[in-house]
Amino acid sequence: MREIAGRIEGPTFVDLLAESGVDALRIPADAPDLGDYVELALRGGFPEPALRLSPRTRGDWLESYLDQLLTRDVGLLGEKRDPERLRRFFEVLALNSAGLVTNKTLYETAHVGAKTADAYEGLLKNLMVVEAVPAWWSNRLKRLVQTPKRYVSDAALIGAALRIDTRGVLRDGDLLGRILDTFVVAQLRAELPVATSRPRLYHLRQADGRREVDILLELGGGRVIGIEVKATAAPGASSAAHLAWLREELGDRFVCGVVLHTGRRIYRLDGNIVAAPICALWA
Repeated sequence: MREIAGRIEGPTFVDLLAESGVDALRIPADAPDLGDYVELALRGGFPEPALRLSPRTRGDWLESYLDQLLTRDVGLLGEKRDPERLRRFFEVLALNSAGLVTNKTLYETAHVGAKTADAYEGLLKNLMVVEAVPAWWSNRLKRLVQTPKRYVSDAALIGAALRIDTRGVLRDGDLLGRILDTFVVAQLRAELPVATSRPRLYHLRQADGRREVDILLELGGGRVIGIEVKATAAPGASSAAHLAWLREELGDRFVCGVVLHTGRRIYRLDGNIVAAPICALWA
């Protein structure tokens, strides 16, 4: 989005927080609303559909790309796979993007065997359309889940796989949250190789599910930025509860926390934890 908006000068979002804290965050004058964010997510980051095509032809392009990916590109890797079963498996991954789901749930829902599911997931990772964000670990915290979070690399591919548009996403609260989380991670992933703070991308969740942080960025020196993604325009203090807990546990290692939302203003929630529109990522 920073490239599309022509705002590539200056520090990355992560470096801005690492160097100047939450007070340095800004938002563009044309801040999107909820529907706009879903449209941006479904538009995706592939140059041809994002920059040159109309919404109608964009959907055709993305579906064609996905079809080619799951048929021809698989063959170019020397793999012989049933394209229909592979497509079904990708659809299940798309429905569970940005979530913690067991391997058994994936292969049973896709109606494939465990070994086939492992092979399919490895193949999709090699094609760079699926990635696993590892769980963060620290000896300061107990009972942390070590299961990675699976993400489709571009939220537009979720829309193409499920053949769903903005209105369809807005009607499905669970899918809406996954689309926004996937969209945010796609923006952050592009910053990782160029950020001077040398961030690494993780998620955090306790084994009992009592506390979790959607996105955790670990900087050089073990410092941490926590990010939550909320499909609401006005998150309250409760949305910062897990970030505040993390701050108490980590002390000075906790740089700041941001609750990204779909509203149009930045405001403080709790000390160095603020609520900020998602578009602060590219402002």
